[in-house]
Amino acid sequence: MDSVYVHIPFCKSICSYCDFCKMLYNGGFVTQYLNALLKEIKMRYNDEVISTLYIGGGTPSCLKPKELKYLMEILRSFKLANDYEFTFECNLNDINDELLEILKENGVNRLSIGIESFNEKKLKFMERSHTFADAKEKIALCRTYGFNNINVDLIYGIIGETLKDLKKDIELILKLDVEHVSTYSLIIEDNTKIGIDKMCPIDEDLDADMYEYITKTLSKKYEHYEISNFAKSGYYSRHNMNYWDNKEYYGFGLGASGYLDGVRYENTRNLTKYLQDQYIAKQDFLSKTDIMDNEIMLGFRKIKGINLQEFFNKYEVNIQDVYDIKTLIQIKDLIYKNGYLFINPKKLYIMNEILIKLL
Repeated sequence: MDSVYVHIPFCKSICSYCDFCKMLYNGGFVTQYLNALLKEIKMRYNDEVISTLYIGGGTPSCLKPKELKYLMEILRSFKLANDYEFTFECNLNDINDELLEILKENGVNRLSIGIESFNEKKLKFMERSHTFADAKEKIALCRTYGFNNINVDLIYGIIGETLKDLKKDIELILKLDVEHVSTYSLIIEDNTKIGIDKMCPIDEDLDADMYEYITKTLSKKYEHYEISNFAKSGYYSRHNMNYWDNKEYYGFGLGASGYLDGVRYENTRNLTKYLQDQYIAKQDFLSKTDIMDNEIMLGFRKIKGINLQEFFNKYEVNIQDVYDIKTLIQIKDLIYKNGYLFINPKKLYIMNEILIKLL
């Protein structure tokens, strides 16, 4: 077991597109929630040494200093490896000296900042508010506290967004000179504000053009190592790599998911149940075929793809004996090179269609 994810569901405001388990910050519930989180961790964590710890949400940075210190005390339950990666998600507007001091004192060594855009219309659509100057100032402040591993998120494909709008966002993201950039095309989920309002996604051809521009432009400065992620050398997200390598991990907190002993599980999104120690809402017991299918779906997200010898070592079968990769190689959906099988870089945008053919 290498990884732990901990979910903090509280937010100061709810973004229009967000489908994650979240609720408006309520000081009356936070301490109760953190108490329940501690109980869950004590009940289910088996004292393994953890290489990556990720605190996500929601908005973990919205916690008050006293609450945040209590969270950090809870997280000391985990035995961290000497070379651990400890990521904490932040809202740009929450970053200040007090927050950074607490994070630094408690061993956080990677920040993930949800910038999403600098375009005023896009931000209004997402119900967010900040400027490029804000981002530059806050990231500079993070640097003064020694944070030299920073990710920023970018969302594109917003209704009404043009390619010109996206190019400006990318230009400003590059000026921030962070170590890692995660990019996401907007997905309209049913139970979000924009889903309830029945908004329609942008034209698929425009979305494809945006993806192509992002990959070509960011790849000039960063390594494009996963379909949506870009990093400077040595700064891949180790935590997310564990997901894409189909490794097992703990998920703690409201709405968190995990993968243990061949079982994928999802925690309840019902706060009342969670506070009553009723943590797990759903469990899927995976067969060997299920696990191999997940290996395919996750592994092909990585630009380098799947190592065939490692696949054989894990499952004691040759990948070509289970999946019709020969046909997909012939039509150049897949490429085999130096022991790795990967999606043709020219066809990354249609990865899901290729996976459907394969599975």
